[in-house]
Amino acid sequence: MTLEALAAYAGLIWVGLAIALGLAELAAPGVFLVFLAIAAAITGVATFALPALSPLLQLASFAGWSAASIAIGRRWYLDYPVATADPLLNDRGSRLIGDIVTVVATISGGEGRVRVGDGVWTATGPDALEGTSVQIVAVRDGKLVVEQLPKTN
Repeated sequence: MTLEALAAYAGLIWVGLAIALGLAELAAPGVFLVFLAIAAAITGVATFALPALSPLLQLASFAGWSAASIAIGRRWYLDYPVATADPLLNDRGSRLIGDIVTVVATISGGEGRVRVGDGVWTATGPDALEGTSVQIVAVRDGKLVVEQLPKTN
């Protein structure tokens, strides 16, 4: 098929791409391909309305509408966040707050290492010897902030 023949079907190609992107979003939801599908659909409609639109302008239209639809979608999700039963699902550090962990590299000068499950994390906090149990109170810059456990009588 020649480029001239493809140009005659450009609107259909863009609409077909929009449908394919929409179906891909349904198959693997991630709330991103839908914005590209919207941009492809708008470009397809523009190509039907302006059949002399060059391929370069079609790509520029797709890029512009992609950026616009992503910006609008981003704003939408910031204004109307999706409710979840577990808001810390993808925030492993925050899920650790309150856990009691063991110091594996002495915390000296405010920094050391603690064992969390089967891993070791950098920790900041008051000086503590290896083997001491401490509690995670925050996460800053990828480091766990720990405190000594309160003394029990």
